[in-house]
Amino acid sequence: MLAYECYKAPEDRKLDTETSAKIVFRNKNLGIEEYKFLLQTIVNSGIGEGTYVPSNIISGQEDSSTLKVSITEMDDLIFDTLDKLFAKTGISPSEIDILVVNVSLFSPAPSLAARVVNRYKMRSDVKTFNLSGMGCSASVVSIDLVQHLFKSHKNAFAVVVSTESIGPNWYQGKEKSMMLSNCLFRSGGCSMLFTNNSALKRQAIFRLKHLVRTHLGSKDESYGCCTQTVDDLGYKGFLLTKSLKKSAAQALALNLRVLAPKMLPVSELIRYVYVSLREKKTKSTSIQEMGAGLNLKTGVDHLCIHPGGRAIIDEVGKSLGLSNYDLEPTRMALHRFGNTSAGGLWYVLAYMEAKQRLKKGNKILMISLGAGFKCNNCVWEVMRDLEDVNVWKDSIDQYPPETTVNPFIEKYSWINEDYLSFVRFH
Repeated sequence: MLAYECYKAPEDRKLDTETSAKIVFRNKNLGIEEYKFLLQTIVNSGIGEGTYVPSNIISGQEDSSTLKVSITEMDDLIFDTLDKLFAKTGISPSEIDILVVNVSLFSPAPSLAARVVNRYKMRSDVKTFNLSGMGCSASVVSIDLVQHLFKSHKNAFAVVVSTESIGPNWYQGKEKSMMLSNCLFRSGGCSMLFTNNSALKRQAIFRLKHLVRTHLGSKDESYGCCTQTVDDLGYKGFLLTKSLKKSAAQALALNLRVLAPKMLPVSELIRYVYVSLREKKTKSTSIQEMGAGLNLKTGVDHLCIHPGGRAIIDEVGKSLGLSNYDLEPTRMALHRFGNTSAGGLWYVLAYMEAKQRLKKGNKILMISLGAGFKCNNCVWEVMRDLEDVNVWKDSIDQYPPETTVNPFIEKYSWINEDYLSFVRFH
């Protein structure tokens, strides 16, 4: 990897406590029970007041699912990060051999990849791939695709764009399992530049060491734990079920069984074999007892975990025996930018870089979880000391804050049904 650029939306799209309340009150389908659920979920989500949402959500047009709204949102994010990526590296769009764009919930025709080619007037022989429906783990899927394509394309440049379409997918119903997505998902994304040209090795910031993909889509429970659907009132949204944590645990455990032998020292592998044999006897489904309860820090220096939500982060941290220091980048990325789907991993990585944690020779384990259900993990080697403050430039000195509790409940816990009715009427 030569460079990456994360997206930071304009300040007028910031979703602070007051703006969140206005959006909640606009939903005429919510009663006091649903409101209290939202109130508690927002407070416990691990998300702060600095995240961003698309302009149609801020302006009160969350019911707008027009093609124009979707295209405008994608253009703003994709072109902003690509402009900065090309400017930072000095690589011209005409030099790009491979382009991969992943957006799960929006797939227009012509594709978003074709839109990028048109904007930057790329060559006619550029190899383009447009991935949809791949979920929060799509970024690593795209990198795996590039890795395979590099085997037949020598001295090539590849660009990967990872983001999500939030604007036209804002849930307006009252199903609690679907309201969660509004509390977690926010605007964000990242563009990355890769090469397999060994002559550019000294310019690289990371080198891909290992990558393992695990897919549990054959299991109905895992397949349905994280899916786009329509509720009984006809409102489209994203369903997150109670089996999400279980599916994540199983997928992560199975993935680490394959990845661990590639990245851990012999002494730790001996214990890994022992734990794996015990699992065959107990048939347990917990992360630790399925063979993933390893001391990963014997093989890697940093862990970059998908900032999907507080519950998942805490569960992964507890099961893998990670310290607060290990989990800090993920928790802070969630707090500052929210769950930005496939782009989330890069805000975590950017936090580590901004805090000057990444030194030459360090190994980074990147853990991504997403719909399907999938777990896609990889290991990066840091090629030189990194200290770019990047997308964290305006806020890194404020992190970690003394508290990450959202003040939403403190300001609005007194709301009752009479007040909700008053707000709707006026």
